[in-house]
Amino acid sequence: MSRALTVFAETFKLRAPFRISRGVKTAAEVVTVTIGQEGLTGRGEGVPYPRYGESIASAIAAIETMRGAIEQGLDRKELLRRMPASAARNAVDCALWDLELQQARSNLAAAIDLGRPLRPIVTAMTISLDTADNMARAAAALSDAPLLKVKVDRNDPTTLLAAVRAAAPEPKMIVDPNESWTIDEVRGMQGLMRDLRIDLLEQPLPADADGDLVGFHSAIPIAADESVHVAADLDTLPDGYGVVNIKLDKTGGLTAALELAAAARARGLGVMTGCMICSSLSIAPAWAIAANSAFADLDGPLWLAEDRADGVSGSNGLLSPPRPGFWGGV
Repeated sequence: MSRALTVFAETFKLRAPFRISRGVKTAAEVVTVTIGQEGLTGRGEGVPYPRYGESIASAIAAIETMRGAIEQGLDRKELLRRMPASAARNAVDCALWDLELQQARSNLAAAIDLGRPLRPIVTAMTISLDTADNMARAAAALSDAPLLKVKVDRNDPTTLLAAVRAAAPEPKMIVDPNESWTIDEVRGMQGLMRDLRIDLLEQPLPADADGDLVGFHSAIPIAADESVHVAADLDTLPDGYGVVNIKLDKTGGLTAALELAAAARARGLGVMTGCMICSSLSIAPAWAIAANSAFADLDGPLWLAEDRADGVSGSNGLLSPPRPGFWGGV
């Protein structure tokens, strides 16, 4: 029996503005895909990202070009060959995963040989870029969370980070400049990050300045985000990186994300799981990577004023998986 594909845009308002070095978001704009077959429906979500030249319109158009093949039974392996890594491919790949697991009467934990049911994980709670006082207030409210992620730019990150750490002395901390620093600024921040007990520095340099990290030995691990999308990107990754941030919207789905995670670990790199500002439908498949990651940054849905029903739930940095049947089979 043939399949039925639907693809449409959805908007989820945020409970507060989300600011990074590139700008501010007040809503999550996603592309949702459903693939129906014999009474079952698989769902997937992608978040097109302007940084990668994507938009809602371009993602929907890319999926529509594949409509015939998808409805005629295209599998995930062929999907990887015929669509580039993108939010569009992510939405389709994850919908196929969901459909296949339902058809097999299986679930995600079994499919990835996790050896146990999905269980709550620690996620970074993000403090978006703001004034030092506002960031300190946000940090104080999260001071009991296990892990914070702090967004900064080139505008006096020293003051911002010191304010956050003073307000939240205990949590582990990730610092994310979103490609806004230079290598001289990275060098200049080494002592402060060590003194503030920063655990991870995420993509400080623009991806096209990666060469500056060749041979660089940081006081704390540096994670590659924008610099790594799929496993092949590891071939040119500078040795200054020690961790890879895996996001399904970058890899173009869970299938390629699992390949990237395996390749990263084979090279001795640490694995982090990240997300865009999204709904729980993006987070559910990412659990397959996050379950075995050193760091998880999956608080995207927690920024929404209203998430999808039966999705993930979070309390003080502990994220619980969606209810059974939300995504990923039984």
